[in-house]
Amino acid sequence: MTTFELALLLCAVIFGATAVGMLAGRYLRQRSEHLRDPFSAVNTALLGLVGLVLAFGLALAVGRYESRRAAVVDEANAIGTTYLRAQTLAEPARSRSLDLLRRYTDVTIRLSNAVPGSDDANRAIADGAVLQRQLWALAGQSLTRSPTASAPRLYVETLNDTIDLQEVKVAGLNNRVPAAVLTVEIVGAAVALALLALYVALVGKGTIAVLTAAALVTLLLLVTFDLDRPERGMIQVPDTPLTSLRASFERPPAYAGPPPTSEPAGAATSHAAFRSALQHCSGAGSLWLRSSSIAPGHVLSLSWPSMTS
Repeated sequence: MTTFELALLLCAVIFGATAVGMLAGRYLRQRSEHLRDPFSAVNTALLGLVGLVLAFGLALAVGRYESRRAAVVDEANAIGTTYLRAQTLAEPARSRSLDLLRRYTDVTIRLSNAVPGSDDANRAIADGAVLQRQLWALAGQSLTRSPTASAPRLYVETLNDTIDLQEVKVAGLNNRVPAAVLTVEIVGAAVALALLALYVALVGKGTIAVLTAAALVTLLLLVTFDLDRPERGMIQVPDTPLTSLRASFERPPAYAGPPPTSEPAGAATSHAAFRSALQHCSGAGSLWLRSSSIAPGHVLSLSWPSMTS
C-alpha cells in the first residue's frame, strides 16, 4: 500500500466517523436539552484518553525510526573501520578482503533500500551472509599465518562487529509498532471524533472546529503509520552514511599494505660466521657464541664436520 492509498483510507475512516456523528447529532437535536451535558462529559474524558493513545503510538514509531537511523550509522562506521584494518593484512588476504568489503557494502545499500520482508530484502540478506562467510574465512587464514601479529586480531574484532550490526539492522527494520496499538489508535480516534461531532451538532455550532480536529488527527495517524513503514512511506531512513562510505572506497587504499617478509640484513653473514666457527671446533673443544650473532626467528641448517684423531 502506497502512502497516498494509506492517506485515503485514514481520511475515509476518520471523516466518515465524523460525518456519522454530525448526522446523528442533527437527528437528536430536538432532545439536546437532555443529551448535551452527558455528551459533554463523555467527550472530555474520551478525547483526553485518545490523545494519550495517539501520543503513545507516535512515541513508539519515532523510537523505532531513530533506532533504524542509528543502526545505519553504526554499520557504516563498522564497515569503514574493517576496511581500514583490512589494509594492514598481508597478501593475498588483503586484496581479497578489500574487494569483498566493497561488494558487501553494495549489498548493505541494497538491503537499506529494500522493503523489509520482500524478495529483494531476502536476496540481499542471503548475499550478505555469503560474503560474511568468505570474509571470515580469509580472516581465519590471516590469523593462522600470523597468530601473534596484532593486525589480524584487530581485523577479526571489527569484522565480527560488522557481522553483528547487520543482524541489528535487520531486526530494526522488522521491529514494527504492534498492530494492536495502531488498531486502538484508529478505533479510538474515530469514536472520539464521532462523539465530538455529535455533540457539536446537538449544540448547533462548531462544525469547522470539528473538521479541523479530524484533519489534525488524520495527519497524526498518517505520520505514525508512515514512520512505521521502512522504505515504503514518505519518511525513510537515509542511507547517506553507507553511500558516502562506498564512494570513498573508489579511492586507492590509504595504506599500501605490509612489505613482504624477507631475510634481515646481516643474517647471511652471521650464518656464514657460525658455520666457520663450527668447522674449527675439535671434539674436545667448546664453542661460545653471542646470541646477538644470530638473527631472531631464523633457523640454521648445519652439518657438523667429521672429527679426526
